[in-house]
Amino acid sequence: MASRQTPDFEAWETLVLQAARQGGAGVLGSLLTHWQGQAPREIVLCECGQRMTSQGRRGKGLLTTLGAVPFRRSFYQCEQCRQSRFPDDERLDILNTTYSPGVRRLMARAGSQTQFDQAAEDLLCYAGLKLQAREIERVAEEVGRQVEQWLSEEQEQLVQTGPSLPPQLEPGTKFYISFDGTGVPVRKSELLGRKGKQADGSARTREVKLGCVFTQVGLDKEGRPQRDPDSTTYVGAIESSTLFGWRLYAEALRRGLEQAQTVIVLTDGQRYNRTITQTHFPGAVHIVDLFHAYEHLTLIAQILGGPEAESPKAWRDLLEAGDIKRLISKAGKNLPSSPKAKKALSKELRYFENNASCMRYAE
Repeated sequence: MASRQTPDFEAWETLVLQAARQGGAGVLGSLLTHWQGQAPREIVLCECGQRMTSQGRRGKGLLTTLGAVPFRRSFYQCEQCRQSRFPDDERLDILNTTYSPGVRRLMARAGSQTQFDQAAEDLLCYAGLKLQAREIERVAEEVGRQVEQWLSEEQEQLVQTGPSLPPQLEPGTKFYISFDGTGVPVRKSELLGRKGKQADGSARTREVKLGCVFTQVGLDKEGRPQRDPDSTTYVGAIESSTLFGWRLYAEALRRGLEQAQTVIVLTDGQRYNRTITQTHFPGAVHIVDLFHAYEHLTLIAQILGGPEAESPKAWRDLLEAGDIKRLISKAGKNLPSSPKAKKALSKELRYFENNASCMRYAE
C-alpha cells in the first residue's frame, strides 16, 4: 500500500488565501457597481455655483485590501469654468488616489513603524500588497498632514471652549504633565540655516518635543507614587516651544486639567520647560525629575575629576534632601584651573541654582 505524500501546508494556505482575496475583490467590485446603480440622480454644483453636467464615466484601477478592483464613476464638468468633479470618489474617500481607505491606513501604519523599504516588504508579506516604498512614504506623509490638521482644529476648540465632555477625575487625583525634547536625525534639507552644536555651528539633528499626561493611583509599599498604567496619553511634534506649549496645554485640558485638585509638572529643568510651566500651568507643583538632576550632578563630578568620575554620595544625599544651597557650596568648592572647565562648571552650578525651588525632593 503506497504511503500518503505529506502536503506543503503553507502552500495550501497561500493558494486558498489568494483565491479568497480574488473572490473577495470580485464581490467588492459587484457591491460598488450595485451601489452606483441604486444611487439616486443628483444635482452636482461647481465651486462657481453653476450646475455641472455629466460627461459619462471614467475608469480607474483601485487597489483594495482584497486586491485590484476596477472602478468606473461619473465624471462631471462645469461648462462655464471647466472645473471637474468625481462625486463618487469624494463619497468613497478615494479622490486623487488609487488606494482604498483600508490600504492607505495600512500604508500609513506600516510607514510610521519602520523604514519605508521595510514597510513595503512587511505589507507584501502580511497583506499581499505589492507597493513601492516611495508610495508608502507619500501616503504616510499625507495621512500625517491630515491628522495634524485634525489635531490643530481640536486643539483650537479645546483652548477656546474646553472639552465637550470633561472627564470626571476621582477626588484627590494627582494629575501629572511631563515633557522633554531630544534630537532626531533628519534630511539635510531640513537643517539648512539652523544653528546646532557642531564645531562650525551647524546642526545634525532637529529637536522633537514629547509630552505625556497621566494620573497617580496611590503609593507603593515604599511610599513612592504609582502611575495609573492605563492613564498615559502622548503628544509630540517638531516645532517651537511656544507652539508645543499650546499643544500640551490642549491635551491636559482634554484629560481634565481644570478638574484636577493637584497638578504636578515633571521636566528636566531647561529654561523653555520653565516657561511652558509658568505660561500654561502656573498653579502646578513643578518638579525637576530626579534622574536628570543626577545626570547634571555627574557632569560636575566629571568636570572636576575626569570622564570616569562619579558624583560623591554626600552630594547625592544633599540632592535627595533638596538642600541645593549646600550642594552648590560643596560641589563648587574646588574650582578647576582650566578656563573652559570653569565655564562648564559655572553652567552646571547655575542649573541647580535656577532649579532649586523645583528640587524639594524630601517633600
